[in-house]
Amino acid sequence: MRELRDEDLVLGLESSCDETAAAILRADGTILAEAVLSQLAEHTPYGGVVPEIAARSHLAHLPALVRRVLDQAGTTPAGLAAVAATAGPGLIGGLIVGATLGKGIAIAQGLPYLAINHLEGHALTPRLPGVHPGGVAPEARGALAFPYLLLLLSGGHCQCVLVEGVGRHRRLGTTLDDAVGEAFDKSAKLLGLPWPGGPHLERLAGAGDAKRFSLPRPLYGREGCDFSFSGLKTAVANIVAKGLDDQGRADLAAGFQAAVSATLANRAAHALAMAPGATALVVSGGVAANQGIRAALAEVAAKAGLPLVAPPIRLCTDNAVMIAWAGIERLRAGLTEPLDHAPRPRWPLAELAAPEPGICRHVHPA
Repeated sequence: MRELRDEDLVLGLESSCDETAAAILRADGTILAEAVLSQLAEHTPYGGVVPEIAARSHLAHLPALVRRVLDQAGTTPAGLAAVAATAGPGLIGGLIVGATLGKGIAIAQGLPYLAINHLEGHALTPRLPGVHPGGVAPEARGALAFPYLLLLLSGGHCQCVLVEGVGRHRRLGTTLDDAVGEAFDKSAKLLGLPWPGGPHLERLAGAGDAKRFSLPRPLYGREGCDFSFSGLKTAVANIVAKGLDDQGRADLAAGFQAAVSATLANRAAHALAMAPGATALVVSGGVAANQGIRAALAEVAAKAGLPLVAPPIRLCTDNAVMIAWAGIERLRAGLTEPLDHAPRPRWPLAELAAPEPGICRHVHPA
């Protein structure tokens, strides 16, 4: 495999849940084209993501999205240098659709194929040039330097991860029950808000008094940086069961958001204490779009003398830019996958392969 040049183009495909996405990046990190198709309308009647509907939607729309981004970038499949596709974790039907399309393009054009761990996509997004222009990393101009602490917050994940390098991730803490995004959605449903509930709850909280209701802050102050949100969700359910007027609903939403923000800030502070030498506190995932949570984490980072790095909101939620960029990072590290690599609905970051010095592993001939 020849060395990746700055002008080389990499196609990224994302189909792990309910967003169908494609993007083309130059190897220097320049985003040439990106497209995301939301499946919100298909899943809203069911109050959540239906895996079979998601897979069929990916199958129906992903090829057209690939054609769209190729046209936007002014190129063709023959102009690509590599193809990266999400191969896990996620809903297996959607993963199969994206990975199979990615492999097909790679086979047809004789290109390297990169099976991307969705979580590593989130983990490496802050190194995309321009996301944190103040960072220093000689191996990626203008990118954030390793190691940094990642707080990954989404509907399916809630983890503190020390990102030590490409393929090298050390999980410091995780949720013991619900992910934070799941807690947002379920609490929003209890408050009578539409799905997905997180953005609706944040808007409702803006009109509320966060001090009216006394809500728990699970594991607050405890050793380590694990999370728990089931008790907080139960407390919300108990208050709702007693009856609330519109102002009461707003007050409870504000109290819930404040409790989550305080808990995440406390857990992040503990995680930073476990990660001396971290260059930044990074927050990513769909819940990272919540402004109250960002403000609380910014205070934690400032007290530690570190920057808070939060990618643009469109790059916090599921997208193909992060998949293409993770592919570029892994390709530069000499890591590709064989074409029989199977998608994995469960794929912990700790199981990723890291490059050994001077060794290029699993290189697909191109």
